[in-house]
Amino acid sequence: MTRYLLGRIAGLIFAIFAASLITFLLMHSVPGGPFDETKMPLPAEAKANIMRKYGLDKPVLEQYARYMWNAFQGDFGIPFQSPTETVTELIGRVWIPTLQLGLMTVLLSYSLGLTLGIVAALRQNSWLDYSVSLFATSGMTVPSFVIATWLILIFAVRLRWLPTGGWGEPKHYIMPVLAYALLPMAMVARYTRVSMLEVLHADYVRTARSKGMKERSVVLGHVFKNAAIPLITVLIVFIPDLMTGSIFIESVFRIPGLGRFFVTSTFERDYPMIMALILLIAVLWGVTYLISDVLLTIVDPRVRLKD
Repeated sequence: MTRYLLGRIAGLIFAIFAASLITFLLMHSVPGGPFDETKMPLPAEAKANIMRKYGLDKPVLEQYARYMWNAFQGDFGIPFQSPTETVTELIGRVWIPTLQLGLMTVLLSYSLGLTLGIVAALRQNSWLDYSVSLFATSGMTVPSFVIATWLILIFAVRLRWLPTGGWGEPKHYIMPVLAYALLPMAMVARYTRVSMLEVLHADYVRTARSKGMKERSVVLGHVFKNAAIPLITVLIVFIPDLMTGSIFIESVFRIPGLGRFFVTSTFERDYPMIMALILLIAVLWGVTYLISDVLLTIVDPRVRLKD
């Protein structure tokens, strides 16, 4: 187990370096730059001073080596858009709304999705099952920005119950969370239903029922426990997406979060911010997959890690 974890951590570090190098080379290969004359007309001497200040006058590989060395020590540089604060301070400020939105979305989508999937499996071929299947199919096919637009038209424009956008008060959370949670909720419900149905027809479940076990004990002790094994692999991969924000949802509801800021950084060619966000996303994905694999070895005793 220890050798396996060390190997996975080494692979994660390699993947992060590869992602950072590819991103850095791609950023600098695109024509123009953050201080291009079309965006920021400056005298040649002033532009040279700015380029020297941010180290942009050095060769690209030297810039990359300097950036990664500083990042390794916790210094991710100064954002071009907000030179009065560091990249770390800026991400810490704009990530809070995204984390709040992501956590509420995870709680809503996973709790309701699991409940709907279990109910649909236990009531297979009933109107409840058909309703959940219709909801899951609709949730996976209708884009979140369409749902967001419908919610705004109904609850903000027509009924005037909720504000069209903003962040900071409970009434601001309702529509973004609903619009953001629909897709993961539908996928959780769908995968839970399929996993539960596979286990419900297993021989050991019929044996447990024939021994007179209560239905609740059969479902919780045998069916759901074994159905959760494939669910861990499938469902945990949604969490990094939800924690790093949705460009559409944050833009439509004017949420000052990480997703919307990532777009701004890309358009402004804010190299330090783009690099820091890519590293953050790569670390979140790598750690999430590592946790998923470790959880599988705990939940499923059939899984054995070999050195």
